[in-house]
Amino acid sequence: MIIVTLMLAGSLAWFFSSLAGGGSPLILLPVLGWFLDAAVIPPVLTTGMLIGNVQRMGMYWRAIDWPSTVWYLPGAIMGSTLGAFVFAHLQFKWLPLVLGIFLVLSSLKQLFPQEENPFFEIKTWYFMPSGFIYAFLSGLVGSTGPMMNLFYINYGLVKEPMVATKSVHMVVVHVAKLIAYAAFGVLHLPFLGYGLLLGLAAWPGNWLGQKVLEKMSPQQFKQAVMLFVSMSGLLMIWRERGIVF
Repeated sequence: MIIVTLMLAGSLAWFFSSLAGGGSPLILLPVLGWFLDAAVIPPVLTTGMLIGNVQRMGMYWRAIDWPSTVWYLPGAIMGSTLGAFVFAHLQFKWLPLVLGIFLVLSSLKQLFPQEENPFFEIKTWYFMPSGFIYAFLSGLVGSTGPMMNLFYINYGLVKEPMVATKSVHMVVVHVAKLIAYAAFGVLHLPFLGYGLLLGLAAWPGNWLGQKVLEKMSPQQFKQAVMLFVSMSGLLMIWRERGIVF
């Protein structure tokens, strides 16, 4: 039953994340929560995300934006290592709530623009500090939702270029996180089988998602991304409502 549930949830999550530029952990986190303790979920999720993004990277290889990737790498590696170190020693139960509020507020500007200009202009070098922040927060909680999606869109990446570039960036983050988790003693090998299942489930989801993505217009893709960002933020807020109420 566990295997079937994880495989179905994994395929569904990777399919929708192909159409919305990422966000599969928002579907996978509650499913993993049914079977696993919160302390082991981040390494398990990271394992599955690594495998799925490696496959996706190969599928969209020609569309990767390399200039942003070169800037992203050093920040992501440092952020992942620091985030995993802090995760091994401290727990920030309020962090998902703050991230959820951030996602909702930042997506509102994009969903209801007052002008044609981008919310903010992104220069290539911005990917170094943003990569550090994203990877650090991801190391703390396992996933920060589609936090970087607005960044990619305002940089000018949509559809295949965004999915391709983000996949490369995520591979770097997840490799660094796994190494750091192992070094800090929070990588529990008996549970990694769950992560392998999620990674294997990504293959059919990614394949079907690619077929549908080809038929979407850039505007439809942007709308899907913005809608998913706002929904992800609301979902994160709802899950952490006990902290406030």
